[in-house]
Amino acid sequence: MDQNSLQSLYQVVLDRKENPIEESYTCYLFSQGLDKILKKCGEECAETIIAAKNGVQADTENEICDLLYHLIVLMVQEHIPLEHIFSILKERSQKIGNLKKPHQSDHNS
Repeated sequence: MDQNSLQSLYQVVLDRKENPIEESYTCYLFSQGLDKILKKCGEECAETIIAAKNGVQADTENEICDLLYHLIVLMVQEHIPLEHIFSILKERSQKIGNLKKPHQSDHNS
């Protein structure tokens, strides 16, 4: 999915919020509110993890798409413009030498 695809999806979701259509799944999520949207994000995240663990790439790709869709619904619900996310990602990609040290766990405690 390229940036244009994400922008198109964002616009469709935003339009559903502003102009509800009966029997639209997106409108259903908005009507149920933030708790339902967050629950779906959590479910899709778990399904993505399981698909990746199972090692079937097509399943993982589909679950990632489901997760991205639900995250976009969350963004629209919370009034987070996609451009803000692109800006943050661009800023992060320009950081050079920002290596993290591996976390050392004390398995004896």
